[in-house]
Amino acid sequence: MNERDALRALAADLPHAGDDAAVVDGTVITTDMLHERTDFPAGTTRYTAGWRAVGASLSDVAAMGATARAAVAVYADEAFDRDELTRFVAGAVDVCEAVDAEYVGGDLDEHVEFTTATTAVGGITDAGAVTRDGARPGDALCVTGEWGRSAAALRIFKNDGEGETERANELFRFTPRVADGLALASHATAMMDSSDGLARSCHQLAEASEVGIEIERDAVPVHPAVEGVAEGSTERFELAAHFGEDFELLCAVPEEDVSGVSEACPAGLTRIGTVVEGSDGDAAARVTADGDPLPDRGFTHGTNK
Repeated sequence: MNERDALRALAADLPHAGDDAAVVDGTVITTDMLHERTDFPAGTTRYTAGWRAVGASLSDVAAMGATARAAVAVYADEAFDRDELTRFVAGAVDVCEAVDAEYVGGDLDEHVEFTTATTAVGGITDAGAVTRDGARPGDALCVTGEWGRSAAALRIFKNDGEGETERANELFRFTPRVADGLALASHATAMMDSSDGLARSCHQLAEASEVGIEIERDAVPVHPAVEGVAEGSTERFELAAHFGEDFELLCAVPEEDVSGVSEACPAGLTRIGTVVEGSDGDAAARVTADGDPLPDRGFTHGTNK
């Protein structure tokens, strides 16, 4: 059973599971766990690990259209190295400061591999929480920022002999789109972050909202770093759409609101498609790219990419 199947199995007992974060009395709460073997390739600094781990939870806060307040983390390893621990905390502090939040501590533990579990909390504004289930046919499908950043970083990490590890770490340190989420909160009918990749996120949003999605491949904004690692347009789209862990926002916005809200998004907002009526047939046909089914492929715990 992979992560998505597990969530479906738990749905009856946890009816609010499935969005990027839980909402309790106006407070947003989310938690994530990352492991060295699956999330931090060789060459990842502890500073980058702290930034990226806490940033992943802050990205979930952003996806709910909430303010970011604070974060904590569990730091676990085979042994504690003072310099590595200090650098991890520095990264956690800096990513919190980047979104006007505060890193307030956590826990230390021993484990067979470097592992971190992070929790972030935020606050719902007067616009209310934005969930995944409100997209409507006719809405514009939009994304923040540029895609493929993490895929490019991983390629560079694997080619460490070229001496670009510093560049790979820089790419791995993304800015959580909290400010963009707040700008979108009063406009978006549905929103989520892209930890599982653009294609898989489109399928998740379509399933939650019971709609279809049509995107245009050439409309997807691709990070410049992808050009240096991709061979041709097919691989370029593959890295941007299917790799995952870019932590950008995917959202549905009423057609008439796109222009105005785009100007308010610091990371930029790009329309990549349209929300359409849902398909009565195969669920795989719910999401298309240039008219062809877009495979529901990306990152899922319990499977291979």
